[in-house]
Parts: sequence; structure tokens; C-alpha cells
Amino acid sequence: MLKQNPKTVLVCPLNWGLGHASRDVVIIKQLLQNGFKVIIGTDKAPLSFLQSEFPKLPFIQLQSVEIKYPKGKQMALKMLFSLPKLLYGIFKEHQMLKKIISQHTIDIVISDNRFGLWNKNIYSVFVTHQLEIQLPKTIKFVKPLVNTINRWFIGNYNTCWIPDFPGINVAGLLSLPKKTPANCRFIGILSRFNPGNIQAKKYDILAILSGPEPQRSIFEQILIAEFKKNKSKALIIRGKPNISGSYSENNIGFVNHLATNILTQTILSTPIIVSRSGYSSIMDYLKLEKNAILVPTPGQTEQEYLAKKLKTKQWFYFQNQNEFSLKKSLEKCKNYHVPDIDIKEGLLENEIKKLL
Repeated sequence: MLKQNPKTVLVCPLNWGLGHASRDVVIIKQLLQNGFKVIIGTDKAPLSFLQSEFPKLPFIQLQSVEIKYPKGKQMALKMLFSLPKLLYGIFKEHQMLKKIISQHTIDIVISDNRFGLWNKNIYSVFVTHQLEIQLPKTIKFVKPLVNTINRWFIGNYNTCWIPDFPGINVAGLLSLPKKTPANCRFIGILSRFNPGNIQAKKYDILAILSGPEPQRSIFEQILIAEFKKNKSKALIIRGKPNISGSYSENNIGFVNHLATNILTQTILSTPIIVSRSGYSSIMDYLKLEKNAILVPTPGQTEQEYLAKKLKTKQWFYFQNQNEFSLKKSLEKCKNYHVPDIDIKEGLLENEIKKLL
């Protein structure tokens, strides 16, 4: 669709891993198909990833708040102590947006989990599946405060898009709390992958790494040790789109990143996937109807909650990182099956048409 005076949309994914950028590929493609001009604002790995997906689009370096992840399980406690830094970072990006709007004549901003990117002079959309943030028992006493702050920020946006849908409700309590803000709209599952013809099998196991350091590297070393014991032909995608190259060690292949079409075929043709239980990854496996072994990032309560919930549903088997056994996981995952569900692709298109 071509328009004489297309609206300019700034799309800004959070840079904590590739999950937000990955699911925003679907949103960006829908915007372009409906005649919008799109500018992407992010940095680091998501910037490299989206530049490879959309090489002709303009980009703005837009930093997210830097949070160092601990080696242990005290992620929630770390985040609690980092709250002042987070709030200051939100304030900074809120001020930065004013300059970007002026310099690039932005009409609409779509912010994927970046709390400060709203402005009263333009239309703003917040994308999240976390309306009800889950906290561990050690700091559960601050949950009402944390979710009050969460809802306040979401309330500053004109609309909140939830990549889920009622009924099956993939994200559970995360996306369907007791009090849902009035500006929320379900847009269905977001996945950049499309099912296709399955090619000949090249690997027995595929591991997809993602997320921040040091946990990404810790998990990689655990997988290498397990794959060496198993002797099966394995491929590890290291989750580093800003670094090129690949290599092999014995029965294990390593590649930093794969283009979407190659990654799709690799996932479809490999019997077993091992990955984090990030929500974007789960949406991908549901769309491709692919079995996966989930290993939550230690201390990330959202991933731990999702892994436990989906194991209860018998959709995916999961193990904690500190007790991960490939042999046990391969045996147990045979009893888990991804359901055939309607992912409601039309919901997103309807919301995007409202922006015209």
C-alpha cells in the first residue's frame, strides 16, 4: 500500500537480548505493508540483528538502560537495587525522544518494553506481555509497588499491545492480571518465522543461545560439556548477530548468527531444540509447532514462571540450568507436545490499520 504522505513510525525494542527485536520484525513488516515510513531505534545486538533484517531502513542509536546480570540467581534482588538507575534511564530516554520527534518528524512511536518512550504530542504504543510482573518469594513484599509503577508507565501510552490472546493465554498471569489497564489490546502471537517444507536433517540437536552475559556464556559451556558426552551431531547458535563466522569442534558446530530463512529451516529440520524460555522463543516454537527443551535464565522470574506453566500444560519440558542433564531432558521431552493453536495473525493487522 502506497500513500502520498505516509506517517512516520519509530519502532524501539528493548536491547536486553534479541527477543524484543525478533518479535518486532512482524510489527515492522506489517507497518511497511500498510504504507508507513519506519525508523528503528535501538542499539547493540538488536541493532545488528534488525539491520540484517531491514538493511534499507533508517536507524537511530537509542541506548537502553545498562543492567549487569549476576552469575547467581539474585537477578530480582539486583533489579530491585537497580531501580533508581532504571528510573533515571527511563527519564533520559523520555527526554531523548523529544529531540528525536523534532529531528525526524515522528508521528507514532511503538515501544517494546521501553517505559520512557511516550510523548503527549504524538500517538504512542507500548508492547509487552508482562502486565503483572512476577517476583521471587524473597522480595515478593514489593510486588504491589512494582506492578503499580508498571501500570502507571503503561497508562502513559495511548495503547498497550499484548502479544497473546485470551482463552489459551500463553503467558498466563503475566498477560492476564486481575486488573488489566483499559488501554490494552491483544494482538496474538508474534513470530518472524513461517512454517515451510522440511529439508533433510543435518543435526540431531539445535541449541539457541540468547540473553545477556554472563549467563549466556555459562549456559554455552554447560551445553558444550553435555553435547560432548552425548556424541550426537549438534549445532549451537551463539546469539551474537554483530559477529560473523562459524567453526566446529568434534561433534559440535558453532555459528554466531543465522539469517531468518536459514534459521527457520534449521529449526524445522532438527528434531530437538534447546533454548531459554524467553517469551519470544516460546511464540516461535508455537508457530512452528516445534518441540523444545526450555532452560530459564537463572534469576529471571518471568522465564522461570513461563517454563513451569508450560511444563504443567505438557507443552514443553524444562530443567533448571544448574541441574541440566541432556540425557534426562531428551528422555523426558518425548512426553511433551506443542498444541495446534490459532495464533490470531489478524489481530495485529487490525490494530495497525487503526494507526492509519
